[in-house]
Amino acid sequence: MIKYGTAEWTGSLKDGTGLISTESGAVDKIQYGFKKRFEGEPGSNPEELIGAAHASCFAMAFSNELGKLDVTADKIEAKSEITLEKKDDGFAITKAHLTVSASAEGATEDVIREAANNAKTGCPVSKLLNAEITMDLTIKS
Repeated sequence: MIKYGTAEWTGSLKDGTGLISTESGAVDKIQYGFKKRFEGEPGSNPEELIGAAHASCFAMAFSNELGKLDVTADKIEAKSEITLEKKDDGFAITKAHLTVSASAEGATEDVIREAANNAKTGCPVSKLLNAEITMDLTIKS
C-alpha cells in the first residue's frame, strides 16, 4: 500500500507560504508556513500533522493489540506531542510523547498496559520516528 500527501511552497522561508493536501482530500490545501510553525499564526505545520498521524496510528495499533488478547476497547483517546528542537546541524524532531486514555470493560489494568506498550513501539509511525517516544496512560473503568 502506498499513500501520499502533497505540499507546495512559494516564496522565501520566513515570508513564503505553502499548501498541504492529502490523497484522500481529508486535508485539502491547508496553509502552512514559517509564521504558522514558529510564531503561532493560524494554520498548520508538519509537527502537528505528524502528531495526528502518530496518534491515529497508535490508537489503531492499540486496538489491534487488545484484540490479540480478546479485548475490545470501549474507547481509546490518543494525543501525540511532537518536539522540534534546534540542534547543532539544524532542527530535528527529537521526541514524541503519547498521552492516552483507554477503557476496555472486563480487561485488567495489566492487560491494557501491555497492549498499550506494544502499540507504542509497534505502530508503523512509531517505527518511522527516529525519536524518543514516551507515554502516559490513563485507564478508565
